[in-house]
Amino acid sequence: MGSETFQLSRREMLMSSATTAAVSSFASETAEAAPPVKAVPTYKVAMTVNGASQTLTLDPRTTLLDALREHLHLTGTKKGCDHGQCGACTVIVNGERINACLSLAVQHQGDAVTTIEGLGTPERLHPMQAAFVKHDGYQCGYCTPGQICSAVSVLEEIKRGIPSHAQADLMAAPKPTGAEMRERMSGNICRCGAYSNIVDAMADVAGARA
Repeated sequence: MGSETFQLSRREMLMSSATTAAVSSFASETAEAAPPVKAVPTYKVAMTVNGASQTLTLDPRTTLLDALREHLHLTGTKKGCDHGQCGACTVIVNGERINACLSLAVQHQGDAVTTIEGLGTPERLHPMQAAFVKHDGYQCGYCTPGQICSAVSVLEEIKRGIPSHAQADLMAAPKPTGAEMRERMSGNICRCGAYSNIVDAMADVAGARA
């Protein structure tokens, strides 16, 4: 604009102010006229957790992990990545391990869920829990509940003859070898690197040589 100075006439200033007031008034009226946000419906979910019947009233978006931790206060199951990539939230549902962070609680109507609290107690440890202590299968311990639940399920998978990619012959009965157990536990991450001790603990329970 060079050396020219931008100026508004009194008329232009009044018109600008009136326009601004009108827009503000319209926005306010629109906001007041907007319908209220409807509450999300809740659903009753009945399941058996660690042998006890539980009935929860939940937002349908609640994950199984949050239902266990926030509603049943079973905080042994950990929230790690919350994307199903680390295995810290592993629990056993109807005999099979799953990532609780990827599963909605409403999907488990009537299911039997076992968390780390349901495997054993400090006074009477599950054999896998005792083996983890014996072989120092943890350091910080954050991933340990998921590791133990997964390890228990892995040995059950091998016992049932479910094959894996670690086998040369998929038609043969799987064995609890170090390679086999490492392959099946690959979805459980230990940031402390206690993997060799975890395999030793599993081999101890399986009665095998890792």
